Amino acid sequence: MPTTADDVRAIALSLPEASEKLAWGQPTFRVAGKIFAALGEDDATMGVKCPVEDRAELIASEPQKFFVRPGHDDAYAWLRVRLAALDDTAELTAVLVDSWRQAAPRRLHSAYPGVALPPSEGG
Repeated sequence: MPTTADDVRAIALSLPEASEKLAWGQPTFRVAGKIFAALGEDDATMGVKCPVEDRAELIASEPQKFFVRPGHDDAYAWLRVRLAALDDTAELTAVLVDSWRQAAPRRLHSAYPGVALPPSEGG
């Protein structure tokens, strides 16, 4: 079953000190005031933090999942994800946790070391 905007919201808001705030007319998810994920206008995509140096490899390896908006994302550590292309909620969780860890302050990394481990699906 494809992942959805509702899955993004549920997982993002389950992360420590995460909150939701509208920006640019779209839901964004933040930790310590920093955006770590944002739903796209169509609720079929999301943006997440991703080091610029890692984006090309991710896009090349799985272009059906990952992309950037040329001219918009070029200068930012940001990657777009097609929700329906993700394998399952475990993969969505891994993507969101990675983005959360990039935005979260060190005090949260120390306080919540288990956040790096996404839950397994169905055992």
